[in-house]
Amino acid sequence: MTKFLLWLVLLVFCWPLALLAIVLYPIVWVVSLPFRIVGIAVEGVFAFLKAIIFLPSRLLGGRAA
Repeated sequence: MTKFLLWLVLLVFCWPLALLAIVLYPIVWVVSLPFRIVGIAVEGVFAFLKAIIFLPSRLLGGRAA
C-alpha cells in the first residue's frame, strides 16, 4: 500500500515536468542546431589546415598517421 501511495505522489509531482520536457526538447534541439553546424564546419577547417601543414612531410615520406 505504501508503494502505491508513493507512486501516486510521484505521478502527481512529475507529470508536469514530463510534459515540460516533451514540449521543450524539440525547441532546445532546434536552437542548438546552428551551433552543431558551426562546430562541424570548424572541425572541417581544422582538419583541412592540419592536412595542409603535414602535406610536405607526407610527400617526403614521413610516417603515416
